[in-house]
Amino acid sequence: MQYTAGLKRAGHGFRRWGIALIPAAVLTAGVADAGASPSPGTGEPVVQSVVVTAQKPQVQTLVDRKVYTVGTDLQATTGSAADVLNNIPSVQVDADGGLSLRGDTAVTILVDGRPSAQLSGPAAGLGLLQFPANEVEKIEVMTNPPPQYKVDGSGGVINIITKKSRAAGLSGTAQLSVGDKRRFVSGLTVDYKAGPLSLSGGLSLRQDDKQRRVTDRRTETDPMTGVATTSREILNEQLHRLTPLAKGGMDWRLNERQTVGASIAYHEMTGDRSFDQQNASGLRGAGVTTTTDRHSDGYEWNKNTDLETHFAQTLRQPGETLNLSLRRSLTRERERYAYLNSLPGTAAVPTQDHLDLSIDLVTTEASADYVLPLGHDHTLKLGYDFEDDNNQFDNFGDTVDPATGRAVANPDITNHFRYRQDISAAYADVQTGYGRWTVDAGVRLEQTDATGRALGGPVASRQSYFRAYPSLHVHRDLSEQAKLSFSIARRVNRPDAEALNPFSDHQDIHNLRAGNPNLRPQDTLSYEAGYSYDAKSLSYGLTGYYRFARDAVTSITTVVGPDVVLTTGANLPKSRSGGAEFTASGKVTPALSFKLSGNLFWSQIDATAIGGAGLRSSTGLNLKGSLDYHPTKIDSGQISFTRADRRLTAQGSVGPVTIVNLGYRRQLRPDLALVATYADALNGQALHRVLATASLQDDYQRRQIGRIGYLGLVYSFGQTKKAKASGFDYDP
Repeated sequence: MQYTAGLKRAGHGFRRWGIALIPAAVLTAGVADAGASPSPGTGEPVVQSVVVTAQKPQVQTLVDRKVYTVGTDLQATTGSAADVLNNIPSVQVDADGGLSLRGDTAVTILVDGRPSAQLSGPAAGLGLLQFPANEVEKIEVMTNPPPQYKVDGSGGVINIITKKSRAAGLSGTAQLSVGDKRRFVSGLTVDYKAGPLSLSGGLSLRQDDKQRRVTDRRTETDPMTGVATTSREILNEQLHRLTPLAKGGMDWRLNERQTVGASIAYHEMTGDRSFDQQNASGLRGAGVTTTTDRHSDGYEWNKNTDLETHFAQTLRQPGETLNLSLRRSLTRERERYAYLNSLPGTAAVPTQDHLDLSIDLVTTEASADYVLPLGHDHTLKLGYDFEDDNNQFDNFGDTVDPATGRAVANPDITNHFRYRQDISAAYADVQTGYGRWTVDAGVRLEQTDATGRALGGPVASRQSYFRAYPSLHVHRDLSEQAKLSFSIARRVNRPDAEALNPFSDHQDIHNLRAGNPNLRPQDTLSYEAGYSYDAKSLSYGLTGYYRFARDAVTSITTVVGPDVVLTTGANLPKSRSGGAEFTASGKVTPALSFKLSGNLFWSQIDATAIGGAGLRSSTGLNLKGSLDYHPTKIDSGQISFTRADRRLTAQGSVGPVTIVNLGYRRQLRPDLALVATYADALNGQALHRVLATASLQDDYQRRQIGRIGYLGLVYSFGQTKKAKASGFDYDP
């Protein structure tokens, strides 16, 4: 890629004597100094063209965020957004799509700066596993976001920026990749630009097949009698999912000052889920006295729809803008399961039961954002946002009468929960520059009102509170390559509707889950300071951070019956965490480049209020790295790894996870590439959780079986110039 370097006039002073990199074809920048020749007949200096050829940076450190370009990640061709995010420093994504940032699972995920129904609420993890990675261009990570972004999520904000064509005319890509076990990924994206009109659209279809094995060994002690029982559970699960996705967008420039646009996204998932579960239990020291088998055949369906419209008005001053937007999103999730229960070795007749789960989440949001330049390097931003959430949870359960074969409703697992939340927010933000210093300071004011209740019953939970959330970012350029930064922000982690739903989920009758209507919002203060150095051949950075949280939301597990436990939410009085995050990337040789990042973390939890052992702390080191090898202009190979270290929980710990991915790309011709990927080469995608309390000792392991391989073709059309291997910066 080529960039233009703009150098300021000698008569006006060289404020930074730097180059402002402007991605474009080849732009020209004026260079005029005292020695320039005058233009004939004008006496004005001749404007000369200076062209600088530079590589597109893989990491950009801005005042309030870090931006990662993911074009070099070969998993982006066949994987999901979860695979791409797993290679971003300090971001971890587990086998179920659960995302954490610096160990904090309360993270807000945006798509192109806006909330997405697919990546919000209870189905966010599943949505992340189904979001096509080949649509992702960049990832913005904001650990201390500015006030124009929502303050939800104590961990911060991750903004997924999708690919968009900036060239006039018709362009797009088409791909088809085939994997083992009936897996495939296909997609088509199209962009069209002509005059004031911009159109975009995309279709994709993905099929996945997953196998999981769960082993759970535990000892439960009755707090009243002191009697201890032991149990062992083995569960083999099979999931087969088909995911179609369609999206479209339009922007129309009405005139030089006004633009109107709209977008729609539709995502659906259908699939079969079956499992075989064996459970053996008995008094400790007496051996196995009870053995049960449970088989399930299930069907899953999930739909997400996002509708959005926006209007932009340029006002009198250059750069003065007003943006209005209206969004409505809908998530519907349906699950149906049929169970067959038996007692091996006995004459007991097998029993049958059914469970239907239903979730409906509707969000309506309106916002207005105003930007006013206040002179050189000074900008004021003001805005207002209103969000209305209307959520419904319905569970239906029955038991089949063995005598008549008729299904009889089970009132113990049939329930209906309703949740309504309104958030009104206003913000102000000022960004100003003084020489090499840039300061961004702002505050977001929010009023939250929420109620939850059983259908037709009294209010189970009610929350109403007003809070101010200030933030400050300070940035100093030490040189063109080196930067210092400091930031502080207040964040909130509001319990979602599912976390407040008091009714139990009985998908696994030995491991029940329920919400807690008394959960309070978590309040977090986050501090960080960092240094970064960015050059063509080597870039590195170091960031220290510290977080203090009150009413920290955590999960606790308690014994509720023989061989039955319940997991729900609770508030910790306080928790602390901190650490040092480091990154490095560069070239070892002209054909070999590397990326390395790590997070040396420390966490401290006070679990006294929930019956824990008191103040506990731990340290660990998370590592990520990759090697990219480009032996020729048309061949690229990649190996990447990520390791998440052991992490402390309120009642125990979660074990380490190591994942290794391989990839190869060959540019067959300028518009056609062959891509092969091999994910989780060491079969390391696993969850190992240990719980240790006075009444429960639990060792739980869940492993996703099977490495995933894909082979496919990517075709690009509408290119105006010779294409390179997408995202690679091979420079012989």
